[in-house]
Parts: sequence; C-alpha cells; structure tokens
Amino acid sequence: MTVPTGRRERKKAATRQKIADTALRLFLERGYDAVGIRDVAAEADVAVTTLFSHFASKEALVFEQDDNFEQRLTQAVTDRAPHEPLIPALRREILAMVRHCTADGSAPIYRMIDGSRALREYEESMRLRHAESLATAIAADPGLPQTATACRTIARFVIDAYALAREAADPQAAVDEIFRMIEAAWEAA
Repeated sequence: MTVPTGRRERKKAATRQKIADTALRLFLERGYDAVGIRDVAAEADVAVTTLFSHFASKEALVFEQDDNFEQRLTQAVTDRAPHEPLIPALRREILAMVRHCTADGSAPIYRMIDGSRALREYEESMRLRHAESLATAIAADPGLPQTATACRTIARFVIDAYALAREAADPQAAVDEIFRMIEAAWEAA
C-alpha cells in the first residue's frame, strides 16, 4: 500500500485504519453479528457518515486490505521485470500474501469469516472481482498473447491459490504444489 504524502491524506488514512482496527477488535470480542455499524462508529469516535466514507459496508470493515490485495496482484503483472515470466511473479506475490495472512493472530479472523454467511459471500464476491482485475492486467500485457478465456482462467486459479494455501497445514508447500499446476495450465494455454 502506498504511504499517503500530504497531511490530509495521512489523516484520512489514520482515520480509516482506526475504524478498521476498532471494528475488528469489536467483532472478535463480541461476535460479528452482535456488533452494529453504530457500535463501531461510536467506539472509533467517528460519525457513521465518516465510517461509510471509508467503508461501503459492514463486511468491508473485515476486509479492509481488499484494495491493497487487488493492487498488489495487478502490480505483480504490470511491474515485473522485462522478460520475467508471469507465473513466477504471481507465485512470489501470492506466497508473500499467504505468509502475511497466516501470521500469528489471524486464525480468529478466518474463523469469524467462516462462521458468517454474510462474510463468506462478501469474500467470494471479492475474489471474483480480484480475478477479473487480474485477468484484465494479464490480458493487457502485450508480451502475453493469450486469449481472454486463458487470462480469466489463470487469474481465477491464482486467486483460489491464495485461499487454498492460507488454509493448508503447510502454506508454502501448498503454494508450490498449486503453482506447479498453474504453470502447467498456463503453458498449455
């Protein structure tokens, strides 16, 4: 995530982070369904309208790194070195993300997500959006002459690799195994 440069941008980013941190703490303490938007706003000492200027929904509070995740994936495609193969660049980024999300303290968050139908549905729609964004970045690369279907398929595989690996007993081994299959699929396309 880029660091805001101006005072106003830094202040907005700090408010956004305060809201997200407060929401997550409340959700983990009381349960996702037991906490309302007004509870989060009051605890974060912001107006409900301020909360909604930073987050579109209650579910978005849980997935506050959503935009950063999508941006990192598309940048893995667009910012890779000339002649660097696509799949290793995506593997490296997914592995970094999996390591981050499997760090100590993240298990309660994923249990909360798994226990909430609304959060599972939000996460699924988020995955589809990320896959479309990644597919668009892949398709736009003139050095990757693949069909739109191939780009969309590989993008979905990559997004699913993240979800599968973060749930695995050995996330690194899971990333390695999954990306061998993704590499074979990309080469077959």
